[in-house]
Amino acid sequence: MHTTTHPIATETGSANYRLTSHHYGVAGSGKKVYIQASLHADEVPAMLVAHVLRRELERLDAEGRIHGEVILVPAANPIGLSQLVHGTPLGRFDLATGINFNRGFRHVADELKNALAGRLGPDAAANVATIREEARAAVARWEPAGHMDTLKKTLLALAIDADIVLDLHSDNEALLHVYTGPALAERVAPLAALLGARAYLVSAGSGGEPFDEACSRLWWDLAEHAGAATPIPPACVAVTVELRGEMDVRYDYAQQDAHALLQWLAREGIVDVPQTAVPAPLCAASPLEAVEPLHAPQSGVLVFLKALGDAVKAGDAVADVVNPVTGATATVRASRDGLLFASTAHRYLQRGMHICKIAGTTPFRSGSLLSQ
Repeated sequence: MHTTTHPIATETGSANYRLTSHHYGVAGSGKKVYIQASLHADEVPAMLVAHVLRRELERLDAEGRIHGEVILVPAANPIGLSQLVHGTPLGRFDLATGINFNRGFRHVADELKNALAGRLGPDAAANVATIREEARAAVARWEPAGHMDTLKKTLLALAIDADIVLDLHSDNEALLHVYTGPALAERVAPLAALLGARAYLVSAGSGGEPFDEACSRLWWDLAEHAGAATPIPPACVAVTVELRGEMDVRYDYAQQDAHALLQWLAREGIVDVPQTAVPAPLCAASPLEAVEPLHAPQSGVLVFLKALGDAVKAGDAVADVVNPVTGATATVRASRDGLLFASTAHRYLQRGMHICKIAGTTPFRSGSLLSQ
């Protein structure tokens, strides 16, 4: 095991930021796994899961039970961790630019389409090796415009050639849920079951270039471009794991979640731990395009009429928004059947603010599918 410190901002006279990564196993001896926690720096549960993982990975590495390489970044956003406004942590958006820390990662597929012209052939393994080499080079050529881009480049450089990428987040208030691509759904299904995910959401492109898709989407974009005669498998299994809500910071949850992640990595042949049976899944994969977000039709006090985990039917009343001055009450209803799996923690909303998300089964949305 070794630890690497990556400079993010080191200019004299300005705030300095550093990123820390822990490395286990032997690079090049097997699959490469990249795990990062709390890219949205105010989503704290992931950092506690990383704390438990670090302890377990150190033990497994000392015992020679890691087959391949595992990189763990236990606090992926030192910039966001430093952002406090009147004592309130604000780690989702960069206060200097207003940009979401999990948007705008460099998608190198278009660049690689030109760089790889005439270089790929009928050997899938050789194609994967060539693509990874070019992807590393493309990320290295990225010229950051500021500290946030430097952070994004550093994270992507660690992960772009990984076989498995686990991006650990949490929602505002939520049941545990996961996101991945349709090409990866079958392979990730045991992980969703091990975690006890209540929503398992898949999309080939959610919009906004989040971190997980910067690592995985390039593979199916290149495969579509190359055509069937040039085999390009989905060689990076990237998953975003939403570890319940931001306030769900508990040792029992962290240990449970870390155990599930290690169990899945054991099935992927990376860590040598006794395997337990995969439990029955609590949900099937469903399209991210079938998730219905509800928003406040007026300003006022938010009163939920349904709870997380409730199944709702089209037309069901999910919440009221009560104007405390006029007394006007607006009832917000679901337009489709689904499961209420995530909601805001705020109880006074301005008009248009997010209320909750309901996971359905029939796609009806397109474009940018993620919240801001």
